[in-house]
Amino acid sequence: MPEKSSSNVDIFSLLSADNVQVKKKQRKELLASTGVKEFFEEGSISIDKRTCWGLECKLCIEKCPTNALYWKIGEVGIVEDLCVFCGACVLCCMVDDCIKIQRKREDGKTERFSKPEEVVKLQDKINVKKRLQRVKTVFPTRETYCERYK
Repeated sequence: MPEKSSSNVDIFSLLSADNVQVKKKQRKELLASTGVKEFFEEGSISIDKRTCWGLECKLCIEKCPTNALYWKIGEVGIVEDLCVFCGACVLCCMVDDCIKIQRKREDGKTERFSKPEEVVKLQDKINVKKRLQRVKTVFPTRETYCERYK
């Protein structure tokens, strides 16, 4: 009877971890060819086929910076590996709640939006945070101001 080893390795978890790394590498190579930077760890995009105007509009297809959206037979198709979840498609879509994007930021916060107004509000919120950080770096606190001008 064979002896049990103290170091058991699950080969399936190793293969799946390897698969994830391969997918990330392929995605990085694909995005490098488009020149678009990836800001989000993960995300998802979905299009409601019942409300999409598709052939009559094609605005989302034209505005996608990575060409992740394309026209296939009777509907708008999505290449998940190319989508960077930027929201350009939602911003130009004329049907509310047709394109839904969910993305996860580096800090772990999840953002969901499906209307152009939600994209604009989200961008404004992000810009306000950046402006506040910039002001804090330019202008000193009271203590550092007093130390500097004693």
